[in-house]
Amino acid sequence: MKVVIFSSEVFPFAKTGGLADVTGALPLGLEEAGLEVKVFMPLYKNIKPEVVNEEFGVSKIGKNIEVIFIRNDNYYLRDYLYNTPSGDYPDNLERFSFFCRKSLEVLKKVEFQPQILHCNDWQTALIPLYLEVLKNNEPFFRNSKTLLTIHNLAYQGIFPLDKFKLLNLPQDYQEVLEIYSQLNFLKAGIVKANWINTVSPTYSQEIQTREYGCGLEDVLRENSFKLSGILNAIDYNVWEPSKDNYIYFKYGPESLEKKIENKLSFQKDFSLKVDKEVFLLGVVCRLAEQKGIDILSEALPELLSNYQVVILGTGEERYHQKLSSLAENFPQNFSLHLKFDESLAHKIYASVDAFLIPSRFEPCGLSQMISFRYATIPIVRAIGGLKDTVIDYSQDKEKGCGFVFYEYGASSLIEATDKAFKLFSQDRKSWENIQKRISRLDFSWSKTARDYLNLYNSIVAPD
Repeated sequence: MKVVIFSSEVFPFAKTGGLADVTGALPLGLEEAGLEVKVFMPLYKNIKPEVVNEEFGVSKIGKNIEVIFIRNDNYYLRDYLYNTPSGDYPDNLERFSFFCRKSLEVLKKVEFQPQILHCNDWQTALIPLYLEVLKNNEPFFRNSKTLLTIHNLAYQGIFPLDKFKLLNLPQDYQEVLEIYSQLNFLKAGIVKANWINTVSPTYSQEIQTREYGCGLEDVLRENSFKLSGILNAIDYNVWEPSKDNYIYFKYGPESLEKKIENKLSFQKDFSLKVDKEVFLLGVVCRLAEQKGIDILSEALPELLSNYQVVILGTGEERYHQKLSSLAENFPQNFSLHLKFDESLAHKIYASVDAFLIPSRFEPCGLSQMISFRYATIPIVRAIGGLKDTVIDYSQDKEKGCGFVFYEYGASSLIEATDKAFKLFSQDRKSWENIQKRISRLDFSWSKTARDYLNLYNSIVAPD
């Protein structure tokens, strides 16, 4: 089977969040499962393809996977992928509709005829529409089917209605794109894709409700006959503490004393009080409301009075300001890093005792899976993929792998953190048992790739 994965970001070439991790790792898992795979993404600034021409560049990952970079220097040679700190690029409609159209053109030029075109998020959601138009007079794509994976429903690609004429689509497609008197890329992809999936089973149910449907719940319910969820995974070639060159000391389930050495080195390097008995909490994420940064900011003064916290990420300016102000007030207990830094992210997972994931909503979440591998105990809200992966230790001592809270609020987050600290400080043996258990859990891409292969087969099967 031939599969093409389209994504606006792919690790290790460009990354703002979990989408890049998924679209960087899934192709490798699919190749291992015996599929022929190509990956398409824009040619952003700082990407240096092995071969490049006026239209596209090419590099290789895995054994023989071509990553094809669609070139348009006016659109993609910018300092950021989607937006500057002050807001979205005003020409994002043009940038990503061009990517969708041009990808199909280039696919034909490189003579790769896929059964599955696997689109990811709103930036690639017009591909099912352009493909439908092409299929009418283009035998090359006659047997191609589309899958649209929704990694985060909150981001939909919404633009003014009068920009429809820039999309090079027949006029009757305006109705497919239109909702609430605006153009909506994701809505159009949901309607036109052969199948839709989300990145966890629970999230596929949640997005059909008013609370989590982000205005598209009715469209999703109408298309629920072709909607399912597949849990994301992580790449253990990247996230493996026994082989991780970014961290201070490599370790595994049988050498957890080395994790404590990581903690002490981290405290020293980042001017925190060096003390293995202090509870060190980590956060690595986009600083956005989705990730619960509002309730985290509210909880931080109390958390920082008792514990140490390290935060790595960038996002909304209001959170940058609020967190920077707290960092000034708690210099010995708060290490704040308003940037993206892969090396530092690895150090944080390896060094902290527990990881905070207080999300308002969470399509899947990779942080809890990475935490597991690094014997770092997650403290999470029971939502989306977090609910699918983290069993509350308070409810199940045998299988418990983290601490879970339900109500979205600062007090619930503080209460769950205090529970975790109580176990950490009063029953270290039980704490270490959880660490050993979680570091052996398997969220590898080999299983998830098989799930996708099964889904691909069902999509291309004759009706």
